[in-house]
Amino acid sequence: MGVYLDYNASAPIDHRVVDCMMEVYRKNIGNPDSRTHSYGENARMIVENARKQVAKLLAVPPEDVFFTSGATESINTAMQGLKEYAYQTGKKQIITTAIEHKAVLETAKYMEKDGFIVDDVYPDSSGRIDAGKLLSLVNEKTLLVSMIHVNNETGMIQPVKEVGDALSRDGILFHVDATQSCGKLVEEIRELDYDMMSFSAHKLYGPQGIGALILRRKNYKLPPIRPILYGGRQEHGISPGTVPAALAAGFGRACEIALEEYQQDTSSSLEIRKMLIQLLDESGLRYKINGDLKQCISSTLNVQLEGVSSEALMLSGKDYCGISNGSACTSHSYAPSYVLRAMGLSEEEIDQSIRLSWGRNIKAEDVKTNFKHLLETAKELI
Repeated sequence: MGVYLDYNASAPIDHRVVDCMMEVYRKNIGNPDSRTHSYGENARMIVENARKQVAKLLAVPPEDVFFTSGATESINTAMQGLKEYAYQTGKKQIITTAIEHKAVLETAKYMEKDGFIVDDVYPDSSGRIDAGKLLSLVNEKTLLVSMIHVNNETGMIQPVKEVGDALSRDGILFHVDATQSCGKLVEEIRELDYDMMSFSAHKLYGPQGIGALILRRKNYKLPPIRPILYGGRQEHGISPGTVPAALAAGFGRACEIALEEYQQDTSSSLEIRKMLIQLLDESGLRYKINGDLKQCISSTLNVQLEGVSSEALMLSGKDYCGISNGSACTSHSYAPSYVLRAMGLSEEEIDQSIRLSWGRNIKAEDVKTNFKHLLETAKELI
C-alpha cells in the first residue's frame, strides 16, 4: 500500500474521533429533533456540544454554526441562498477567482444562467491572487465575493484577510472557503473578517458526510441567506434534514483535537516538507515547485518532475505513494488542472505535475522510504 500522501482529498480519520462516534452510535438512538422523550434530548445535547466545539475552534458564537452535509452544500447555500436578496437589491455581481474549488466555480456558472454577472480573478505565476486586482472589480452592484483561503491543489495561502477587511468597510458580503485551512491556520482564521465560511469535517481528520456553514451576525443580523433545500426546520431551515448526531460528535471532537494540536501538526508537517524537498534535491531529477513556498501551507507541495508524466507515475508508483495530480472532484476526468493552467503553466508542465499532501500521524520514515521508491520510479519513466 505504501504511504498515503493525498490528505487534501480526504485526511485519515483520527482514531479518537472514531472512538467518540462509536460511543454515540452504541448508546444514543434518538433523533436530535425529537422533543417528547429523553432519547431525543440526549441526541440534541450531543449535537449542541459539537456545535460549541466547532465554534470554539473558530472563536465564533455557537449560534453562528450551521451543520451541513459538507463543504459543497455549505458553499451552494452561501451562494445560491443570496438569490432573493439579490433580486430585491439589484446587486447581481459575484466576484471570485479562477482557482476556487469546483463547488464555487460550478455554482457561479449556474447562477450566470439566472442573470448574475460573474468575474473571475486570475492568480499570478506564484499561485496567489492580487488582492488589489480583485478589489478593483468591486462596485455598487457587487453582491458577493467568494474566495478560497488555501488552494487545494497548490497549497497557496490567499490574501483573504486583506480582502475581508476591505469588503467589511464597504459592506460587501464575503464568503471564505476554508476547507483546506480550517484546523490548520487556526489563528489566521480567527482574525478574518467575513460573513460566511464553509468547510468539511473530513479535511481535518473528522468523518466524511458532514460540514459547516458559518454565518456571522453583524448588528445582530445573519447574512440574508434563504434555504436552497426544503423540508424540516432543522438548523433554522438553513440545512433541513436530521442532523446526524454521531457525525456531528465526530466533527466536534475533530475540531477539539485540532485546537489542541494544530501547532504540533504544523511543526511536524514542516519537517515532512523539508525532508521531501531534500529527497527531491538528492534524486538527480529536474524539478520545480508550482507556487511560492513562502506563501504555502506546511502540508502541501505541488511539484513538476521534468520529463515525467504524472499519470504514468501515479499508476507505476501506486504501491509506494498514494498521490494525485489535482482536485479529487475532477480527478476522474483526467483533464489538465485548471488551477495550474490559471497560473500560466503550459500543458506539458501541467502533465508533469503531482500534488503531495500529508498531515497528522504520518510516519516520517515511511514517507522517506516510499517517496525514495517513487522518485526511482520517476527516473525510469523519463
